[in-house]
Amino acid sequence: MTTELRRLRNYIDGEFRDAADGRTIEVTNPATGEVYATSPLSGQADVDAAMEAAAAAFPAWRDTTPSERQKVLLKIADAFEERAEELIAAEVLNTGKPTALVASEEVPPMVDQIRFFAGAARLLEGRSAGEYMEGMTSIIRREPVGVCAQVAPWNYPMMMAVWKFAPALAAGNTVVLKPSDTTPASTVLMAEIIGAIVPKGVFNVICGDRETGRAMVEHPTPAMASITGSVRAGMQVAESAAKDVKRVHLELGGKAPVVVFEDTDIAKAVEDISVAGFFNAGQDCTAATRVLVHESIHDEFVAALAKAASETKTGQPDDEDVLYGPLNNANQLKQVSGFIDRLPAHAKVEAGGHRVGDKGYFYAPTVVSGLRQDDEIVQNEVFGPVITVQSFTDEAQALEFANGVEYALASSVWTKDHQRAMRMSKSLDFGCVWINTHIPLVAEMPHGGFKKSGYGKDLSAYGFEDYTRIKHVMTSLG
Repeated sequence: MTTELRRLRNYIDGEFRDAADGRTIEVTNPATGEVYATSPLSGQADVDAAMEAAAAAFPAWRDTTPSERQKVLLKIADAFEERAEELIAAEVLNTGKPTALVASEEVPPMVDQIRFFAGAARLLEGRSAGEYMEGMTSIIRREPVGVCAQVAPWNYPMMMAVWKFAPALAAGNTVVLKPSDTTPASTVLMAEIIGAIVPKGVFNVICGDRETGRAMVEHPTPAMASITGSVRAGMQVAESAAKDVKRVHLELGGKAPVVVFEDTDIAKAVEDISVAGFFNAGQDCTAATRVLVHESIHDEFVAALAKAASETKTGQPDDEDVLYGPLNNANQLKQVSGFIDRLPAHAKVEAGGHRVGDKGYFYAPTVVSGLRQDDEIVQNEVFGPVITVQSFTDEAQALEFANGVEYALASSVWTKDHQRAMRMSKSLDFGCVWINTHIPLVAEMPHGGFKKSGYGKDLSAYGFEDYTRIKHVMTSLG
């Protein structure tokens, strides 16, 4: 007996559609490894249709007042709350994540973030009008940029979609959003919910693969391209967008250093760092993956961290006491396994280091010690439940090791010495520095990195302003 597959469809100009040429992609549940749905493999005709719809809807949406856009976003937030169980179920199929954690750690923040941007719509500020030349008054206008092409990743499909569409819509832009080809289900459901609230063409979703995303970015209609993804993908987007000078918003990879000094409460630090490293199977650009520990407490810390890893559980979405689910897809399982298989002889696997079971894409909580700064696993993003540990001798070396990678998204410092924490936070070359904690995010504060972690900010008023443009208007008084 075969189970009928779900049929996911694009959402363009207020209606659900198959790909124009009928092509589809199979969608796999990573917790089982089984195909559960098909989604459109959208081509140029689908991208053209979505961009045409968004462009046609833009003038009217742009001209709505901030209070009108606020009301719409608040309705979306309310609708997400009302249909939370459906969203959770779709996301669990997408990702295999623990159901309870999606319900507690993802849906409430998403709703809060939408409500934040609803408020931000009414709080655009600028310099006051004034006379900077005799007989002339200058005014600054902030305006939406236009149609936004947005590409979301597979690690947090729902939440990253919110980070993209909420500020864009709040600022008066229209959106064409593409989910990852491995996680389209929750985004298609979001389109159904949002489509019942916004005017047609304001919010569009097209499913597809890398080539679909490329066609979106290269399309002449969007004024801005936004992507959350790998460094390679970000570089390709920036290159494509440069051809017609589109704005680009990039949130790319991370390799967060976690600097643990000798005065740290080891038990508390290990508890928090293990959660921040293994949560979501380590598939988080800000995950606490690269721990740097003072030599005087190194051995004690590694032993405690390995014990915490051995007590951390992965499993099916409805299993009890599970911190994380599977890796998202077979390729990701192969990538994570490859890093461990290629470890140098001087490295030591203190815990984990292997696949869990033969059903789905589960990987054990893993701790690796004995590493050097130039090792592959230290320099490159693993994006799995793997925490590496290095030893440092003093503050200067800790800083050298922490900054000695190409990524610059997030970091943390663990110490009771306030002055040292302030020195480190000043010198760490990362977009976020947490002190004695790691991974909390709030809607009011910006999220974004430097170097190869990209540019532009998500969340906060800074993220909202990224979706606006500045115009100077000068008028004669004579």
